[in-house]
Amino acid sequence: MRSPYTAVLIVPTGVAATMGGYAGDALPIARAIAQVADTLITHPNVMNGAQLYWPLPNGLYVEGYGLDQFAAGRWGLRPVHCNRIGLILDAGIEEYLRYRHLQAADAARATLGLAMTDYVVTDAPVNVTLKTAVSGSSWGTVSDSGTLLRAAEKLMGIGAEAIAVVVRFPDDEDSEALQNYRQGQGVDPLAGAEAVISHLVVRAFQVPCAHAPALQPLPLDPALSPKSAAEEIGHTFLPCVLAGLSRAPQFITDPISSPNALWRDQVDAVIVPATACGGSGVLSLSSTQAQIIAVEENDTALSVSPEQVGIGAIRVRSYLEAIGVMAAHKAGISSAAIAPKVLPLKSA
Repeated sequence: MRSPYTAVLIVPTGVAATMGGYAGDALPIARAIAQVADTLITHPNVMNGAQLYWPLPNGLYVEGYGLDQFAAGRWGLRPVHCNRIGLILDAGIEEYLRYRHLQAADAARATLGLAMTDYVVTDAPVNVTLKTAVSGSSWGTVSDSGTLLRAAEKLMGIGAEAIAVVVRFPDDEDSEALQNYRQGQGVDPLAGAEAVISHLVVRAFQVPCAHAPALQPLPLDPALSPKSAAEEIGHTFLPCVLAGLSRAPQFITDPISSPNALWRDQVDAVIVPATACGGSGVLSLSSTQAQIIAVEENDTALSVSPEQVGIGAIRVRSYLEAIGVMAAHKAGISSAAIAPKVLPLKSA
């Protein structure tokens, strides 16, 4: 009997990835890979599509900081049937927008059957500032992280097992970066700051967390890119976050306490853009037996190839080719055996 085939799909946040840099546009990739892998581990940037989402029965929705800890071998992943989700709302959100997000949460409870605790409003505005790095990738700062952590601690005290966060982000509808993003070009100006928010909660409390920004609706753009359209069809991006967190695995640090948990030495393949191989998760997993598959067509604002960081990777042109490499690997077939020429063995 062979062991289950486990794959990790990584598309870094806020780096203008051609696929996965927009509103859930990497979700079709995840769905396809999940047909080959017995278990697919991926992160909110891949799975979140604002109003849209797609549940993967064999998918594990893991926040980026938690994924890095898993890749380093510090944390394991314990699958769950259901998490009770606590909702944090930033005190800086206007009353109108707050009600829209509460209605989205109520809809998730009534329509999807998700389990939620009461919500908490932070005791002070979180105050997010958006930044852009020289490379073009986005990032951000949080002025008051304490108010966020106090709210998370309160929710955990009333039984929350996962935390959804909604923070008021600056409205910047006239910025060039936002207009490019709506046209399916450039970088998501919010993504880097969103990652900071979820990282804070996961690092402090070791619980699943994901973030949805609160923004005023944008004016209609008839020429909107399909890649960005999921964010334009409602008042909030919260539905996909709640759906993902509802079955996000719990983080564990003691293998004995959870014998059925998944650990990094069980990963068989890691799929990553070929120009984004410098992240800590990829670097950590490259030291295991996992096969690193670098996808060339998914260009990013970064320029970190597997060769530059000393990673032995299989380069492929597309995700379709990556899926073929995975299928061969799962079947125990050497990729070299499917090449046009199979070279003879050489003396060692």
